[in-house]
Amino acid sequence: MNSHSRRWNSDPSARLLTHIASASVLVATLIFETKASVYIGEGSSFLEFIPAIIIISYLEDRAPALAATILMVAAGLWARGTLHGQISSEDWARAILLLVSGGVIAMTFHRLRQDLRELLEIAEVRLSAVEATESRYRWAFERAAMGFANTNEDGELLQSNRRLCEMTGYKEEELAHLRLRTLVHPADRDALAQLLAGLGNDSASFASEVRLTRKDGTAFWARLTLSSSMPDGVLLESIFVVVDDISERRAAHEALRAQKEWLDLALSAGRLATWRIDLKDGIVTGSGTFWDILGLPPAASRRLEDLTAVIHPADWPKLLASRKLASVTNYDVEIRVRRPDGHIRWVALRGREEKYDDRLQRLGVAADLTERRQTTLLRAAAKKRERIMLEQRHRFSNLFPVITALVNMADVPENNVAKYKETLIDRIRALEATHLLLSRNGNASGMLHDLVVQELQPYMGTRDISISGPSVVISGGAAESFAMIVHELTTNSLKHGALGDPKGRIEVNWTFASEDAGSDIVFNWVESGRRRTSSVVRHGFGSMIIGVDGAPLVGHSPKLEISDRGLRYSLRLSRKEIGP
Repeated sequence: MNSHSRRWNSDPSARLLTHIASASVLVATLIFETKASVYIGEGSSFLEFIPAIIIISYLEDRAPALAATILMVAAGLWARGTLHGQISSEDWARAILLLVSGGVIAMTFHRLRQDLRELLEIAEVRLSAVEATESRYRWAFERAAMGFANTNEDGELLQSNRRLCEMTGYKEEELAHLRLRTLVHPADRDALAQLLAGLGNDSASFASEVRLTRKDGTAFWARLTLSSSMPDGVLLESIFVVVDDISERRAAHEALRAQKEWLDLALSAGRLATWRIDLKDGIVTGSGTFWDILGLPPAASRRLEDLTAVIHPADWPKLLASRKLASVTNYDVEIRVRRPDGHIRWVALRGREEKYDDRLQRLGVAADLTERRQTTLLRAAAKKRERIMLEQRHRFSNLFPVITALVNMADVPENNVAKYKETLIDRIRALEATHLLLSRNGNASGMLHDLVVQELQPYMGTRDISISGPSVVISGGAAESFAMIVHELTTNSLKHGALGDPKGRIEVNWTFASEDAGSDIVFNWVESGRRRTSSVVRHGFGSMIIGVDGAPLVGHSPKLEISDRGLRYSLRLSRKEIGP
């Protein structure tokens, strides 16, 4: 039973009026048939009952219609039998035809009424589903996280949801009096015009990022999407508007863009480049500056093995080794790159290892260190030159006191000036040989004994000097550095110690610390005799050479002891440090 039938059954007055109308039609038809039988006679037929049967079948159900048909047939036959005395065969045939016709009409209307009820029930079910769907969509429309609205072809906002009202600060009834163009910032209204033009070109939807203005005048960024359903040949009547607030996303995007610009500026200023290596596939990607540092044309990516053409063969194992160290998170590798023009460039690769989409990769920055390394080498050379000049200056300043001491130490035998001159020249030549030794570049090897004898040779005839020790060869710059230490000890002794005292004594010896072939050599310099200065150590260039102020020029663990009656200095020389 459909809702219409339920409403009809639940209304007694309507049902009563229907019965009265049906009864009235039946009575009127019977009266009309009776009069027709009287005035027309046997010429009247039962066809005048057909309209009444149709009306009653329409108003009532099948049973009342059949009952009315039988009543009409009975009344017609009675009227003819009473007025004419008998019922003819034609009347019986007409009565039977009327009875059949009435039954068919009643059954037809009954069937139509059943079909109509079924169709109404189906329509009501579908209408209920549509109403439920519309309710869900209306609920979603009102509570959606994005703003929704409908506009007509003139851009007037017909309906807006709660989120759009929260975004703009307007009430729904206030938005209903506004146009979509009014909400768009004046600077972005051209973008809105382009959206509308796109919809006019048979596009189902069109989107753009624009600024919308709130009721208080402030603006916010939103992604505005316009869509419509426009069948062929039908003019556009309404537009569905979707508003997504992207202010935070836009601010984050702007911040990332600014950071990228700063990063690019910093990388450009420092001549740094970015790169990434996919360790699984061996694919290298990098910025344009990265390929420029390697001397290669820009490319989206290259295979790692392709870099063998530019990386120095001696440094290629470094890159392969870093590739295998899967457990290392951070790394720092310096390699040499052979440019197409033949120049060698030093490149530092610094980065870290991480997983991205379950793929192991390395990424980092590359820096061209060539100019920096050249500057470092120039600075080291300048510093070495400065040190040599300082040492030369110090040695030159010590030269005159040494020469003066040599002159004072030389006796004039029997007032023989020639003999005195010869002795003095021999000592000066010995001093010259020592200075020539110290002035060499230090590439030649020398015996430790020869270095000590060479320095003390000018004083051996006049002072008590003892030199002893095993045969030890000092190679390279270690010989020069050790000769400088012996020279400093000799100069100090000449100025303040045993060499300046006719009764003074110097004992120089060296021994191995143990029988091990790789053990240290212990060098000792011992002076005895009265010193002309206090035991306070003055810190200067000479103290730096022998290691009073830190590490000596060569060796380690220096020890210096000074007293009024002498001096003792010891130094340990590593066999690995001074040579084989």
